Amino acid sequence: MNTRPEQHLPGDTALLTARGLKKSYGRAEALRGASLDLHAGEILAVTGTSGSGKSTLLHCLAGIVRPDEGVVTYGGEQLDRASEERLGELRRSDFGVVFQFGQLIPELTALDNVALPLLLSGIRRGPANERAGEWLERFGIRGQADLRPGEMSGGQSQRVALARALVTGPKAVFADEPTGALDSLAGEQVMTALVHAARESTTAVLLITHDAQTAAYADREVWLRDGAVHSGAASVTGREVVRHDG
Repeated sequence: MNTRPEQHLPGDTALLTARGLKKSYGRAEALRGASLDLHAGEILAVTGTSGSGKSTLLHCLAGIVRPDEGVVTYGGEQLDRASEERLGELRRSDFGVVFQFGQLIPELTALDNVALPLLLSGIRRGPANERAGEWLERFGIRGQADLRPGEMSGGQSQRVALARALVTGPKAVFADEPTGALDSLAGEQVMTALVHAARESTTAVLLITHDAQTAAYADREVWLRDGAVHSGAASVTGREVVRHDG
């Protein structure tokens, strides 16, 4: 039975925009003028081959790294010029980030991992634990609240990571290959949980993936093809393309 949530058409207002992003690591060009819009409440999949710059694009959009050139704008604020303090504040409040291997703190329980962003934001331990427990419940893992990452399955750990990313009520979640380390069943469970949670909270999701089945959960899919797509190319097999200028 197909349990995937219904797709959603994004509104006209862009929550976050990127224009002409360029980023190099030494002589290796990771981004060569990439541009895209992430709309409020939409799930946007960015696909491409390994090494095409997908993770670098996510890191630039989430304020984890700064582009060498180009502009990233969120709510009228230019993030590529924002201070590190401001970017850290946004990642504690407006942005949630999920990585391929979850990157949970191994010494903390599932409940403590989810509560951590709330505690860092100044919320007291009692209310933070209560809200963290509610999110574990939403992801169907309340029973694992007292377990540490090494005591959980990969799928359970990734759902804890998703709960941690969403517990602060962010406007956008950046998910970098969230199913890349999971088998197909666990990947489907994680994506279904993510999409349902994002829909309920009207959170935008930028989903980095090389997997077509994972990308199918998105409302919209763009391709990042390092050096292969020139300005003016509008689609590849009917899907939008993240353009490279140059």
